[in-house]
Amino acid sequence: MASEAANRPVALIAGGGTGVGAATALRLARAGYDIAVLFSRSAAESEQVAEDCRQLGAGAITVQADVSQDEDCRRAVAKCVNRFGRLNALVYSAGATQFTTISDLESQNAEDFQRVYGVNVVGAYQMARAAAEPLRASGAGAIVNVSSIAGLNGNGSSLAYVASKGALNVMTLALARILAPHIRVNAVLPGLIDTRWLPSGLGEEAYARVKAGFAESSALQDVCSAEDIAAAAAFLIVEGRKITGQLLPVEAGFLLGRPTLVRK
Repeated sequence: MASEAANRPVALIAGGGTGVGAATALRLARAGYDIAVLFSRSAAESEQVAEDCRQLGAGAITVQADVSQDEDCRRAVAKCVNRFGRLNALVYSAGATQFTTISDLESQNAEDFQRVYGVNVVGAYQMARAAAEPLRASGAGAIVNVSSIAGLNGNGSSLAYVASKGALNVMTLALARILAPHIRVNAVLPGLIDTRWLPSGLGEEAYARVKAGFAESSALQDVCSAEDIAAAAAFLIVEGRKITGQLLPVEAGFLLGRPTLVRK
């Protein structure tokens, strides 16, 4: 069943039920896109995002899938294309981590790495592969991976997470080269995002300390919201027509840091 609005572009948002994915779905719906919200466990939240998109005038569906499984990725893309007749953009916002003391090398094992990589790297690859044909057929497809500055500075919630985001960054560059000229591939690299993910993993008290420290160390003395990251992702899809192979940090100037005061 194809969408009645045959001229509307279509975006598939992996991890679209919560956080950055949900914010991106709404942002693109406002920009005139029909939306497919892909989720793993957040069924109720995803249906609410889809309903919010419908209220904005967009066509919207939800699709349940385990992105670590290739058959689920292919099925999700097929369902999106069957419903809307096309696919113009893929936003990969699905993510997994394990909250550990990163300096404790005994805190993770091979199974932990495989689980995190299965979502953060393998899932991103499988979704890009599944979406490549319809994105190419659109004539001007776009993929945006939601990565992390952890893949640049080697610091984050766990060593597996840090390594996986570094891998996702490099894979973004490779895919941009491989899929050109008909599909652009970029990544947004958030710093700390003020969503429920970190408080649920760290605990409210620890999160408050981490958030305050991040803001204090950042040039803008702030942290980002899910909407800040969504704005960058939507820009790369809608307006950045000549941008590909870029890793865009959105982190309130954390990597830049604050001026060092030198006393005479």
